Amino acid sequence: MRKKMRPVLRLAAIMLTALAVAAQTPNAAPNNFPAIQGLPGPLTWQHAPASWKIDNNQTLSITAGKGTDWFASPMGDEPTDNTPRLLFKPAEDFVLSAKVTVGFQSQWDSGALVLYVNDTVWAKLCFEMTIEKQPTIVSVVTRGLSDDNNSIAIKGSAVYLKVAKAGQAIFFYASEDGHKWTIIRAFSLGATPNLRAGFSSQSPVGDGCTSVFSDIRYISKRVDLWAGQ
Repeated sequence: MRKKMRPVLRLAAIMLTALAVAAQTPNAAPNNFPAIQGLPGPLTWQHAPASWKIDNNQTLSITAGKGTDWFASPMGDEPTDNTPRLLFKPAEDFVLSAKVTVGFQSQWDSGALVLYVNDTVWAKLCFEMTIEKQPTIVSVVTRGLSDDNNSIAIKGSAVYLKVAKAGQAIFFYASEDGHKWTIIRAFSLGATPNLRAGFSSQSPVGDGCTSVFSDIRYISKRVDLWAGQ
């Protein structure tokens, strides 16, 4: 009887050891439904990051691995879609904003607020290192192919980004102080019943990039898009 029980006991010991290791490894699994204060859950990963963490349910850090990008080139290059993205389902009308701090190392390193409808319809508002080695507000709207636009140059490694949606209209904004906002872009992705919103980091030609999202704010109501509030 004792010999028959040994395999079962051995298996139970292995399972308990694995659970103990997982419990000691914060944020070990990319789909263990992280939570951020003020955002509707569940939050889920679309492509796993190299690493991530959430401090005090308020500040999100995403490290993208080497060669990560999300772009459907209008020049005919093969689309790339491997950036880590933490997404949630927003209300039909909403505003999402955050302070974005990027550990710039290489050209096109970026932290972004993102909108995802499907693999060919999506948009991102980026704080990105351009080809001129200048941190810049960059927006990309994709409907099959990506429409890429470089906007305001920013001094330093942090900026505030905001996305607002009212009906089918979507506005992107940026701010250096989180109070005075500049409209970056107005557009529509059409009817978007399956829209997801969230956060991303990328490093297309670098070895990786860490983006930190703090002062995250979300409201589920229709606002005056021209005012952004």
